[in-house]
Amino acid sequence: MNAANHATAYQDTQLLIDGQWQDAAGGRKIAVRNPATGEVIGHVAHADIADLDRALAAAEKGFALWRDVSAHERGAIMRRAAALLKERADEIAALLTQEQGKPLVEARGEVLAGVGIIEWFADEALRIYGRIVPSRKIDVQQLVIKEPVGPVAAFTPWNFPINQIVRKIGAALATGCSFLCKAPEETPAAPAALLKCFVDAGVPAGVIGLVYGDPAQISSYLIAHPVIRKITFTGSTAVGKQLAALAGQHMKRCTMELGGHAPVIVAEDADVALAVKAAGVSKFRNAGQVCISPTRFLVHNSVREAFTRALVAHAEALKVGNGLEQDTQMGPLANPRRVTALTALIEDAQKQGAKLLAGGKALGEKGNFFAPTVLGDVPLSAEIFNQEPFGPVAAVRGFDDLDEAIAEANRLSYGLAAYAFTRSIKTAQLLARRVETGMLWINQPAVASAEMPFGGIKDSGYGSEGGPEALEAYLISKAVSIAAV
Repeated sequence: MNAANHATAYQDTQLLIDGQWQDAAGGRKIAVRNPATGEVIGHVAHADIADLDRALAAAEKGFALWRDVSAHERGAIMRRAAALLKERADEIAALLTQEQGKPLVEARGEVLAGVGIIEWFADEALRIYGRIVPSRKIDVQQLVIKEPVGPVAAFTPWNFPINQIVRKIGAALATGCSFLCKAPEETPAAPAALLKCFVDAGVPAGVIGLVYGDPAQISSYLIAHPVIRKITFTGSTAVGKQLAALAGQHMKRCTMELGGHAPVIVAEDADVALAVKAAGVSKFRNAGQVCISPTRFLVHNSVREAFTRALVAHAEALKVGNGLEQDTQMGPLANPRRVTALTALIEDAQKQGAKLLAGGKALGEKGNFFAPTVLGDVPLSAEIFNQEPFGPVAAVRGFDDLDEAIAEANRLSYGLAAYAFTRSIKTAQLLARRVETGMLWINQPAVASAEMPFGGIKDSGYGSEGGPEALEAYLISKAVSIAAV
């Protein structure tokens, strides 16, 4: 089926300030390119300080209003927004694919997953409880009250333009916070379409805002500004550390979901076919541009040859192409920088003795396409076993002892996600206790549900963007003691 049959008209993206869609005051714009063609498909408004000041004033006003809206009404508005998002899923998915590159089926899946996340947080709004604490005196009542922390500044990445916003806006709105998002300039239309669902659902003016522009300028200005009381960021570890340090200087609460380098431990007793199918799906989803993507494949030597052979077959069978084509299974990388970075990592691995078993090169004469790649016998000294590749490359090495695999899984400073495959409950329990990670999936691909914690440890960040734990960072626990007069 021709890509043109799927295309939703791509229009320029504006800022959302105080309930109004508008161009930047200075008229500046940034070009948006389709990663499958390299062509400019539209533009996004580039906010300046004057725009940020207006957005901050609106967020302050919105918070004063939204914090006093009942949890029942907040939840009802959020559910209306989720219904609109579901209704517009095909249109938004087409925009997402044009600007980000992932196949339509993945884009639509991301949008629909966002629907479920918003609905879950809407329900959680009704379960933000304080507590009564028994007093030491009969004439004193002691209460713990949960209150919203204040206006939130959110910084979100281009790899999941819908998913990474819904987790943040869901927790913010459910708890009574206003929400100002700096979304990615590479993929601006999908976030704008998402926030439009909230506007159309009846979220009052000022409660949500959306800006684009110079990331460093916007982050430094918003984080330091006294209106903002909470920071939530998803992105690289290097940038996350800078933003966390700045937030610390201003005593701002943070949630940081940063980079990963997820190990995959395939034990001696693993179901190899299941391991290849599940890990393969997770590895090449979104062309490997996923923070929780499996990257370091640690396979017991007794099954390594069978596993590697099957993974190569899986990689070579994938249809790479324009995400708008119906049969595409893997789209392009988001930008030319990723092609250059992956090429360098693969060349380094080969120089150090790794074997190129599949892929390993850019595809086509236009766009940022890269072949699904499998490397075998990868030494620990190779850069790809030490740097997050963020692309469709699986690096495989063997092990003889499970303790050896666990030690390698824990060697790096990352601790976001991990995977394991085993038929043994004992081994599964051992891995659950000893692998240093925020999330561990055993005998399955990554399934990031709204009700489960989502976040990392060590250099992969802190805080959660899923489960009841996600709400705590947006709430203040106020101690109130009332004495009888």
